[in-house]
Amino acid sequence: MFLEVENVTKKFGGLTALSDINFTMEEGKTTALVGPNGAGKTTMFNCIAGFYQVSEGDIKLRGKSIKGLKPYNILQKGIARTFQQVRNFEGLTILDIIMTAAHTRSGQGFLNSMLFLPSVRKSEEKLREEALDILNFFQISDIAEKYPNEIPYGQKRLVEVAKVMATGADLILLDEPAAGLNDYETDTLSKMIGSIQEKGKTILIIEHNMKFVMNLAEKIVVLNFGQKIAEGKPEEIRKDPKVISAYLGREYSNA
Repeated sequence: MFLEVENVTKKFGGLTALSDINFTMEEGKTTALVGPNGAGKTTMFNCIAGFYQVSEGDIKLRGKSIKGLKPYNILQKGIARTFQQVRNFEGLTILDIIMTAAHTRSGQGFLNSMLFLPSVRKSEEKLREEALDILNFFQISDIAEKYPNEIPYGQKRLVEVAKVMATGADLILLDEPAAGLNDYETDTLSKMIGSIQEKGKTILIIEHNMKFVMNLAEKIVVLNFGQKIAEGKPEEIRKDPKVISAYLGREYSNA
């Protein structure tokens, strides 16, 4: 199995944010993590990405534990995430931002970069070409030389996803990527995520837009009050009484 979350519990002092969570992910598939606010979804993301250390249990990538690793180590293993709030370097162009994300796999050390050796110049040229390819893939190459404060919110969301693509990660964690988007922007994002999966990437997504989720995910894991209450295919989750009661509501299940 590509990713295995095994009996994961996360405690903050006397508060248990996650309790004995289990689920698996297949390589090249999209899994959604859903549930009401405060269910523990983002905490689960932070445990997978290394921002939080699990209190109990284990997380395995390709059969090997990543428990206890720092975020940069986990990124090197091939896991990258976006955040709910768009974060960019305001003094850099969009192209520079994508190149910065790609630097995680450039292989150039601090000293080489300071001396700007020929290998660094060659690496920069390659990163620039790759960054332009990524912007072309997301159909936003026209904003390459613009700054974050010069582009609309919908494009900022696409840039967030483009950044994690630039890291070369095999597992991409998307934290509410459709938040604040209009219908057209959401549809565009959905198509982009589908295209990312076609490139062989594995995706774990947190999202409250259930139409968006149902159209994208092969499997859905539902959390409520830090516990897993359901796991299955979208059509199964839609009809699950526990999920209807805790999250979806009967109006949605009958839609």
